[in-house]
Amino acid sequence: MSTLAITGATGFVGQAFLDAALADGHRVRALARRAQTERERVSWIAGDLGNADALDQLVDGAEAVIHIAGAVNVPTRDAFAEANIAGTQAVIDAATRAGTTRFVHVSSLAAREPALSNYGWSKAGAEEAVRGSGLDWAIVRPPAIYGPRDSDMLELFRMAQRGFVLLPPAGHASIIHVDDLARLLLTLAGAPAKQATFEPDDGAPLAHRDLAQAIGRAVGRQQVLTLSAPAPLLRLAARGDRLVRGAKAKLTPDRAAYMAHPDWTASPALAPDRALWTPQIALDEGLAATARWYRSAGWL
Repeated sequence: MSTLAITGATGFVGQAFLDAALADGHRVRALARRAQTERERVSWIAGDLGNADALDQLVDGAEAVIHIAGAVNVPTRDAFAEANIAGTQAVIDAATRAGTTRFVHVSSLAAREPALSNYGWSKAGAEEAVRGSGLDWAIVRPPAIYGPRDSDMLELFRMAQRGFVLLPPAGHASIIHVDDLARLLLTLAGAPAKQATFEPDDGAPLAHRDLAQAIGRAVGRQQVLTLSAPAPLLRLAARGDRLVRGAKAKLTPDRAAYMAHPDWTASPALAPDRALWTPQIALDEGLAATARWYRSAGWL
């Protein structure tokens, strides 16, 4: 049993990681802005990435830090920098002060293309901070993540249930189930010292249209109609969403920019060694289980 420090434990990936860590017998310290339900072997630390005292409490005595927290949808470049670059540096600084050397950082494939979006630029900047930290680090760049509790891919399931899926411009993407990702993060938290960047996936990159058909099968449709929106239309839709929903817009101009990129597939050269980790959840199985969870939660 070891003590793990987690940021982002209340989010989609963070909750899956927290469940995996507890199931594996670890004690957990988790950062949270708001009061949380008590759980055995979980110590909730009140605060955020801008609170140095809270971060010091978080990492004190931890064998590893797993940094999952970050912003994916904020209105400005400065806001992305504050959350993703400065926030990551603050966690690094706390780990350094505490002498906790193992640092697992959750990045994004978007970091490979920093010129495309403010989000990708900020994730690339966070990776630079990790690489320059002097810690025993591992960087994980997940592709599209799906599974129970996920709200980002929920709209694709809803559209597929109606028989029609609107997609970004034609391209290919990798995908990974959140529980497979959580297992990798947990493995890396206890892995022998190695500074490395990983791009995990389920081993089967898909064309966007094929992913839509797979989601259709998961909701009980053998065939769905798909339409790939050209990049200019995607940008126009993003401006419309911002006008209608303001700061709550899901499709922002920044998101539209990286969604229009044709290749978000994980690099085989950066795949984790099979002796370290392999995906266990097949696409159709995982999508069907996710659809069942959405229905049980009243989301679908």
